[in-house]
Amino acid sequence: QVQLVESGGGYVQAGGSLRLSCAASGSVFSIRVMGWYRQAPGKQRELVASIEGDGNTNYADSVRGRFAISRDHTKDTVYDKDTLYLQMNSLRPDDTAVYYCHAETKRAFWGQGTQVTVSS
Repeated sequence: QVQLVESGGGYVQAGGSLRLSCAASGSVFSIRVMGWYRQAPGKQRELVASIEGDGNTNYADSVRGRFAISRDHTKDTVYDKDTLYLQMNSLRPDDTAVYYCHAETKRAFWGQGTQVTVSS
């Protein structure tokens, strides 16, 4: 089992920046790929960016060059924890959506989502 908790969404004017975070806990050692998806009202959920265990990244054409995904692994005495980030620059109104953190092991896990609203 993997638990995902997003944070960092909010309201920003066009051209601004936000950074989303996703704290992953549980069986993080079994995660093969993590990513960010988004869903705007009336639209299907779409992949924004993903990062594999070897660091390879993939971006939607609409965000390439503006967004950056990264993943940080930490370990304390008991637990392994991964934190996934999405740095979003030069935001546009069409970036407005609920953003979801996603992790894949042998199955898929989703966070609860965080709202990003970009005003024109």
